[in-house]
Formats: sequence, C-alpha cells, structure tokens
Amino acid sequence: MIDVQNQSDHRNIHIDKVGVKEIRYPITVMDKHNGQQNTVASVDMYVNLPREFKGTHMSRFVEILNDFHGKLDIREFSRVLREMQERLQSESAHLEVRFPYFVRKLSPITETPGLMEYGCRMCGAMDRMTGYDLVLEVNVPITTVCPCSKEISEQGAHNQRGMVNLAVRFKRFIWIEDLVQLVERAASCEVYSILKRPDEKFVTEKAYENPKFVEDVVRDIAWALQQDRNVLWFKVDVENFESIHNHSAYASIERAL
Repeated sequence: MIDVQNQSDHRNIHIDKVGVKEIRYPITVMDKHNGQQNTVASVDMYVNLPREFKGTHMSRFVEILNDFHGKLDIREFSRVLREMQERLQSESAHLEVRFPYFVRKLSPITETPGLMEYGCRMCGAMDRMTGYDLVLEVNVPITTVCPCSKEISEQGAHNQRGMVNLAVRFKRFIWIEDLVQLVERAASCEVYSILKRPDEKFVTEKAYENPKFVEDVVRDIAWALQQDRNVLWFKVDVENFESIHNHSAYASIERAL
C-alpha cells in the first residue's frame, strides 16, 4: 500500500511539533507511601517533521504508548522519548502527561481520613542537539488570610482559597508528595477533603494566626526551593480567588539555580 506520509512535500516548510493530543490512558505513578498509584492521564505526544516529508505516522505514537503500558512513570520518560525519535525518525520528541494524583490525608484534630486530589503534569523533551529535559508540575489548593484585612478590621479578616502551580527541574528523583508539602507549608493553612467541627475550628484559627499575601506565599516557596540543591530550576505561580473582590490576586517567580 502507498505510504502517503513518506511522500515529499513541495512547500519546503519544517514543522516544529506534529503528533497526537488528549489520549486518555491508564498510567502508574510512583507513590511515596504505597509504592505506586494507578491513575488516568491525558497524554500529548509530538515529534518534529522535516520539510521534505508530507506527514508523520500518527498510529506509531499510540503503538509506543502501548509498548510502555504499566511502565509509563517518571523514570521511563527518557526511554519513551528516545523510542519516539527512533520509530518516527525525528530530531526531537515531546511527551506531556497530565493526571490527577491522590494523597490520603487526615484531618488535623479528629484525624478523619480523606483523599486529596492534586493535579500533576510531567513534560519531557528529547533533542539530538540539546539533550533531555524534564519538568514536573503540581497544582496545590491552599487557604490564605489577608494580612491587611486582619490589621485594619476590628473583627475578623477575609480569607480565600487559592491555587499554587509549582514546576521544577531537578537532578535526582523527586516525590510529588514532597512538593505538595513544601507548598502547603507556605500557606496560611492547608486544604482538606473532609473536616469535622473541631477540625474546622482548628484550620480557621490557624489561618487567622498566619495571614499571607500572595507575595508572601510565592516568596516562601521560592526561598525553600533555593535551599534545595536537588532543584535546578523552578517556576511558581500563586493565584488567590479573592472573596471580597471580583478578581484574583496573582504572583509568580521563576528562577534557574
């Protein structure tokens, strides 16, 4: 049968990325406390396409994914990317995996168990010129209390839920749980999936005694990462969904270490 993808193209234009997006696929993720965790990911896979070829072989992306079924975790990213380069005869390959990650978390006073969901992303690239690159990202919900509101109010202070997106490059393997804990320590208080009344009293008072602007949260996270010699680069974004404004408050820091 005729291989149309391998036919030549007269437009003489190189394509940076071509491939497949939003493949829903079961994966296994390293779990610090349980060894591993099964979840479902959205997977994007791309390669570059030289100007002389009309198209790439889309089915090969899914074939490669199936070859790594049950083994697609952060330790295998470089192998998957290398296989994409070889099978699709490309100079560069890109793989992005987005998935929910669940952590069993006890409420602070009654120790009621619940599962907290954290959005995660692993983004890898392999290039014959620049080599291998891997970024791990976690999305962590937090609670903050406004220091200004607390300072000027005779009673109470406004608080809000926020979201922290933390992306890192690193030397050695790093646990998702460790990144989550680093972020939660920088908040006014953590977020829990379930709270009884004694727990709610505790988190409310803890947050009130620990007010934070978005600037405070982003700086505290950046400071902690700068002390970690395993971290090569980081980008942290903090967004507070303001409870008394019709807008969000935002802060971001990006550093190469």
